[in-house]
Amino acid sequence: MTMQSLLKTALIAVCLTVHLSAIGQRKSLFNGKDLSGWTIHGTEKWYVEDGELVCESGPDAEYGYLSTTETYKDFELVVHFKQEADGNSGVFIRSDIEGVKIEGWQVEVAPLGNHTGGIYESYGRGWLIQPAPEDEQYLKPGAWNKMKIRAVGGEVTTWLNGKQMVQLSDEKIGEATGFIALQIHDGGGIKVRWKKMSIKEL
Repeated sequence: MTMQSLLKTALIAVCLTVHLSAIGQRKSLFNGKDLSGWTIHGTEKWYVEDGELVCESGPDAEYGYLSTTETYKDFELVVHFKQEADGNSGVFIRSDIEGVKIEGWQVEVAPLGNHTGGIYESYGRGWLIQPAPEDEQYLKPGAWNKMKIRAVGGEVTTWLNGKQMVQLSDEKIGEATGFIALQIHDGGGIKVRWKKMSIKEL
């Protein structure tokens, strides 16, 4: 084997090691200072205040999204949110967007009794699964909530404040890869705070 071939083989090995070491490592998606690593879609407000990420209705009162610049396939995502005002929002997974038309799957974040933790397919089949009515009570209005989303292949499971909300097996979801996005619903008067957002690729 020539020296050039040896160097090429060594470089491939190093790159593979770096890639494998990244898998399974939890990393933060929000630095608490600015919107680095995120892209704004639409005219609604996204800003950082007191180390928290805030989404708030803008003058157009339309849909708005904040998407990661990186795409993800299999992962475990943890976010903390607090609903202020109407609080209608959501977390999109394996998604794609053009303008403010998003295609993908939303894990709902909404006022009490509106299926937080359920999974909705945007511009597609609509609601795929909703939490049991008795589980809606695990949402804490006006307080911080912890949501966990685990997506592996076509299996998606959500938890809210430690309670499993839904588990879905779906072939279409299993075929997709895309970014993660936070949503602000249209209609105006909406405000949601986010913090401690982290992801672990699986």
